Amino acid sequence: MDPHRPGCPGSVLFGCELTASTKSYTFQVDKEDDSDHILALSVVCLTDGAKDECNVVEVIGRNHENQEIAVPVANLKLSCQPLLSLDNFKLQPPVTFRLAAGSGPVHLAGWHKIVHREGASFEEDDDLSEEEDEELAPIMPAKKRRQ
Repeated sequence: MDPHRPGCPGSVLFGCELTASTKSYTFQVDKEDDSDHILALSVVCLTDGAKDECNVVEVIGRNHENQEIAVPVANLKLSCQPLLSLDNFKLQPPVTFRLAAGSGPVHLAGWHKIVHREGASFEEDDDLSEEEDEELAPIMPAKKRRQ
């Protein structure tokens, strides 16, 4: 199934790093894009060079009343919890990740899921794979052997 056709989901790997010099990262999509976008966070972890200090990661987004809110999602420390699984925690862009405490480096990883809406216009790909061109032969029942 082609992930770029209407109604078909597509996923691309997402990752960003928060450090003492880069305390925040904003994930956003083009406002003119009429596809649905979901950012699913899988893991947040300390990376090489992290100190044994508390590193608090916040997610800044909008609530149901469209007010900006900041929610801590991880408190990592090298000696006791260097990694946290977020089990594909789903966020809708735009969303900002901020290192609220600590110096990192903290890496966030997950999936950017894209679902193209029906009726959206897309350029058709002229190069169809051989699998799409071929029709599958019908499955025939096995012949019984007489003994």
